[in-house]
Amino acid sequence: MVVRLNCISRKVWTARLVLLLACLLPQCTPASDRGNRDNEGSKREAHTRAPSKRRILFFGDSLTAGYGLENPADGFVARIAQRLDSLGWDWEVVNAGLSGETSAGGDGRIDWVLQQPVDLFILELGANDGLRGIPVEETAQNLQSILEKVRKAYPQATCVMAGMEAPPNMGADFTGRFRALFPTLARKNNMPLIPFLLAGVAGEPALNQPDGIHPTAEGHRLVAENVWRVLRRLLAPA
Repeated sequence: MVVRLNCISRKVWTARLVLLLACLLPQCTPASDRGNRDNEGSKREAHTRAPSKRRILFFGDSLTAGYGLENPADGFVARIAQRLDSLGWDWEVVNAGLSGETSAGGDGRIDWVLQQPVDLFILELGANDGLRGIPVEETAQNLQSILEKVRKAYPQATCVMAGMEAPPNMGADFTGRFRALFPTLARKNNMPLIPFLLAGVAGEPALNQPDGIHPTAEGHRLVAENVWRVLRRLLAPA
């Protein structure tokens, strides 16, 4: 009888000990379950992570680069970026301006620039072609090539053409054909046009640096307004 009671007691204590250990020891999860949970966590994190900003690329010459300005923040590209930030619109602005760039130089440089994604592409080239008297047909060919490379690399990107004019000393025939080049390309490629980038600035001594070509800080403010009138309807959040 005594022996039977001792056996029962030992069984009871053993069961209690097993239960106690089960409560104290950490629970083990099968590797497959852990993997599933980790994957689910990653998916949830991906859904909650903020999407990357859309990118605007200004591709141009010294006007885009802000040549001669003491403060780079005074350039029209930087002013567009500041306005977008102030409005809380989720855009990243990239300035790919290069002083002295011609349409041919831009055509040779564009492949390198397109290594980064582009959602909105503003083409501001041709001014140096006009100053050098490069044949209008050649300029048109180069600008068209740039646009085709952008569209091939990023088919969904929106392209915008910035219009330019040649100085009057190039002759009426040249200046007329040069002026018509930009709206013609814009229509051909079904893209928005900034009619004349330097409208209200070109030829105004107070708004240009001593060279009479590159805008001052105040001139760039007006150029930014010319650009903004076209870009605002393309950049506004849906």
